Parts: sequence; structure tokens; C-alpha cells
Amino acid sequence: MTLPDALRLVLGDEELLVARSVAAAIAEVRQAEPDAAVEEFAAGEMSAGDLNSAVTPSLFGGLKVVVIRDAQDARKELAAALLAFASAPEPDTVLVITHAGGAKGKAVADGLRDAGATVVPAARITKHRDRIDFIREEIRRLGGRTNETAADALIAAVGTDLRDLAAACSQLVADTDGRIDTDSVNRYYRGRAEVSGFTVADAAIVGDLPKALEALRWALHVGVDPVPIADALADGVRTVSRVASAGRASAYQLATTLGLPPWKVERAQRQARGWSAEGLARAMLVAAECNAEVKGGAEDRGYALERAVFALTAARDARSD
Repeated sequence: MTLPDALRLVLGDEELLVARSVAAAIAEVRQAEPDAAVEEFAAGEMSAGDLNSAVTPSLFGGLKVVVIRDAQDARKELAAALLAFASAPEPDTVLVITHAGGAKGKAVADGLRDAGATVVPAARITKHRDRIDFIREEIRRLGGRTNETAADALIAAVGTDLRDLAAACSQLVADTDGRIDTDSVNRYYRGRAEVSGFTVADAAIVGDLPKALEALRWALHVGVDPVPIADALADGVRTVSRVASAGRASAYQLATTLGLPPWKVERAQRQARGWSAEGLARAMLVAAECNAEVKGGAEDRGYALERAVFALTAARDARSD
């Protein structure tokens, strides 16, 4: 069975859009064949032999999806093998390749495009106008409707992270009649501006201490409650720990095993790089102590959060003795 768009290039580095594009490709194949196999690889850790094994049709037949992430990291041998496959794809294999879209590895992206790959844009959204359009389209996709003024208010309240904006759109549509105006946004997100607990947690977990502290201090300044920030820190550490200890498997396999959405597993896999087992164990203790202090044990909850951010970024550099 030959599927249309059997060679797909997801081009860009906007995490949410990349995750959605990959998920959509898999869903399309599984509409045609629910039991289609899915395998995922990181290009930087993959050889040409791995690719050949992955795309070889199964002895038992049936469709398969092979996802290769971060093709800009592909070594020369793998890059050549990808372009060779693109020129003569296997009929029952859908190859989905993600590429950050920058200058690194540009020849691979250009070669895949020239070979006829369907290009799915997933570039980072940096312009305010484009964020407004994203929000309006997201709410429309969920069955609601909104205007530019309300979309602008949502950005002011929630921040510019696309994941946070998408989650906010989903909540607003679910909790209203779907007609989102400025009053709706203000009612649900009063007191939040530019940052969330997840902004703080994401920066701390990848070791970006200046960004984590800046986000934390601004969140507290504009009135974000310390409890959801502490919860976000704990959730981030817990998710990275679970994913890191689950072994090397595709995000979709681990998502089923761990009961997490694939995009969250993918993010945790990236965040887990640089962490040791000892560091994660320390981070779990830090997050637990922070939660206890913020939820009743500390006189200064802001200081408890700041101390936790310092401790988490230090734990990321911990190594076994």
C-alpha cells in the first residue's frame, strides 16, 4: 500500500508545531492501518545502517512510520543514505524527518525538498502578529471564535510560549460557550503576565539559571501564586526523572507506557540531556522540600522558590562520586 506524502519534512524549531506535525503524520497512517508500527530515532545517534534496517519492509507486511528527529545533526553517511532513500522510497514506509531549519545541515533539508518531500512548516513564531493569528486559529480549531483584541489580551496574560497559549485556548473554549472576548481572558487569567510556572521550571531544568531567576522574580512581582510555580517545578523534575529512567525508546512508545502525551515525553527527553541519576535524585528532593515549604512551611515563599531554583540548576551538574 502506498500512501500520499510518504516522505515528509517538518521544517522548523517551534516545539509545539513540530510535535503536532509528527503526531498528525502518524495519525494519518494509523487511520489507514491502525496497527502500523512506529519507530523513532535521533539523527545524531543514527547510522546509515540503522536507517536501512528501519525502512526495510517487515516480513509480515503492513505500513510503518519511521521518524528521524533533528536531521541537521545527521553525519555525512546518514545524510547520504537519507537522500538515497528519498529518491527511491519503500512503498509501505512513511519517513517523517524533522529539521530545525537553520544553516546547519541545510544540504539535507534542501535535498529532501528537491526529492519531493512534503514540507510541513514549523518555524518558531516570533512576531506578535503571527501569535495573534495562531491564537485565533487555535480557538477556531477547537470550535470557538475570538477577535484580535482578546487574542492580544491572552498574550499579555499568559506570555509568548506557544504551549502555554495553546493550553489557555483549550481551557477558555472548554470553560465558556466558545465565544472568547477580552472579559473572558481577564476573568480567567487576571494576575498572570508574561510568565508561568512552566516558564520558570523549563529554564531551571535545562540549567539556565539567569532565565529561571528572571522569570521567577517577574512572576512573583506580577502576582503569580507561588503554589503553581512550585507544582510546575515538581512536575518538570518528576517527568524528566520518569522519562530518563524508562530507557531508550521512541516518544510514542514511552507515552503509552508512562501515560503521558508524546509531546511531553519528547520535551523531557531533550531536557534529560546533561542530567545524571544522582542529579535527578537530588532534584527530586529539592522539589519535594520546595513544595512543602511553599504550601505551608516557609515564612517567605518567594525565597523558598528562589533557593529551589538555585539548587535545581546546581543538581543538574551533579555527578556520581
